[in-house]
Amino acid sequence: MNNNEKATSVLLPLILIISLFFLWGMANNLNDILIAQFKKIFSLSDLKSGLVQSAFYTGYFVFSIPASLFMRRYSYKAAVVTGLLLYAFGAFLFYPAAAQREYNLFLGALFVIASGLAFLETSANPLIVAMGDPATAERRLNFAQSFNPFGCIAGIIIGREFILSGHEPSAADLAAMAPAALEQFYQAESHAVQGPYLAIGALVFLWAFVVLLVRFPKVATQSSAGESVSWNDYKNLLASGQFMFGVTAQFFYVGAQVCLWSYMIRYGQQALPGTGEKILANYLLASLVIFMIGRFFATALMARIKPSLLMFIYAIANVVLCALAVVSPNLVGMLALVATSFFMSLMFPTIFALTIKNLGEQAKAGSSLLVMSIIGGAILAAVMGFVSDISSIHTAVVIPLASFAVIAVFARSCYQREIKG
Repeated sequence: MNNNEKATSVLLPLILIISLFFLWGMANNLNDILIAQFKKIFSLSDLKSGLVQSAFYTGYFVFSIPASLFMRRYSYKAAVVTGLLLYAFGAFLFYPAAAQREYNLFLGALFVIASGLAFLETSANPLIVAMGDPATAERRLNFAQSFNPFGCIAGIIIGREFILSGHEPSAADLAAMAPAALEQFYQAESHAVQGPYLAIGALVFLWAFVVLLVRFPKVATQSSAGESVSWNDYKNLLASGQFMFGVTAQFFYVGAQVCLWSYMIRYGQQALPGTGEKILANYLLASLVIFMIGRFFATALMARIKPSLLMFIYAIANVVLCALAVVSPNLVGMLALVATSFFMSLMFPTIFALTIKNLGEQAKAGSSLLVMSIIGGAILAAVMGFVSDISSIHTAVVIPLASFAVIAVFARSCYQREIKG
C-alpha cells in the first residue's frame, strides 16, 4: 500500500474520532443551560442547581479507570462504540425524567451520559497523541480539540432555542398563579428538554453504528490485553510527583471551566439585572465562540512559543480577569468572564499532552487518571454554588481565580523543566 492509499484508509476513521470532540462538547455545554432550566423548574439554590455538574462529572470519575481497562482488554474502537451507546442511552432517559418531573432522575440520566463520555475521552485523547510524532503531540491534540468548541456552541444554541422559553416568572408571579396554571407552567418547562435529548440520543446511536461498520487502522482495533498492565501502572503513576501535578492542574482547570460556564447566566442575572435568560445565554455563546477562536490561535502560536510558556501567560491573564469579575459585578465583570474563555482554550489539551507525553506503555493508564481529574467539575461547581449561596455569585468567582493560579504554577514548572533539558 502506497502513502496515498494509507492516508485515504485513515481519513474516515480520523474524521469519526475528531467528531467525538464535537459530541462531548455538545453534552458538556447543554449542562450550562440545564442549570438555568432546572433552577426555574425546581426552585433550586445555587448549590443544588450545581448538582447538575456534580452528577455529570462524577460519572467521568467513576468510569475512567473501567474505561481504560476495557480499552486495553478490547481496543480503542470498542471503547468508542461503548461510550457512544452509553451516551445515547443517557440522552433517552431524559424522556421519562421529564415526564415524571423528577430532579434525581435527571441527575441519573446525566450520570449515564457522562459514563459514556468517560469512555470517549479516555480513548480519543491518547489515540490522537499516539498517531504521530511525540514532539508535536501538544499541537496535534490542540488541533483535534479545536473541534470541541463547535459542539459547545451547538449545545448552547440548542438549549437557547429549544429548551429556554424566556418565560421567567418571579416568586410573586408563581405564588399568584392558580394551581392548574402553575402545574401547566412546570410541565411545559420540564417537557422542553425531551425533544432535544431524544434527537441527540438518536444521532449518537447512529454515530455508534457508523463507527462499528467503518474499518479502522490496527492501532485503534488491536487489543492490549497481552501487555502487562495493570494496577502497577497506576501505582507507579500515583508515585510520580510530575505526573500527579499534571492531574492536579487538570482537576483545577476543569473545575474552573465548569464554574465559569455553569454560572455565567447566574452571574449575569446579578451583574445585569433585568436581562432575560435568552439574552444572557448569548454571553455564554459569545464566550464559546471566543474559546473556539482561541483554540485555533493557540495552536498556531505553539509553532513559535513553547506550549508550557504560553499556558503560563494565559493562566496569569485569567487570574487577572477573574479578579476583575469579583470586584466589578457589572457589565465590565461580565465581559471579563466572557474573555476568560479565550485564555482557557489551550489549557485542557496542553495539560493533557504535557502530562502523558513520554509515558510509553503507561499512557492508557495515565489517560484514565487524567480523565478522572474531571471530577474537579463536580467538586468545584458545588463549592462555587455554596460560596454563592452564603455570599454572592461575584464573590464566588474566587474559586476559578484560585484554580487558574494553580495552573500557572504547573505551567511554570513544565517550562522550567523543558529549558533545563
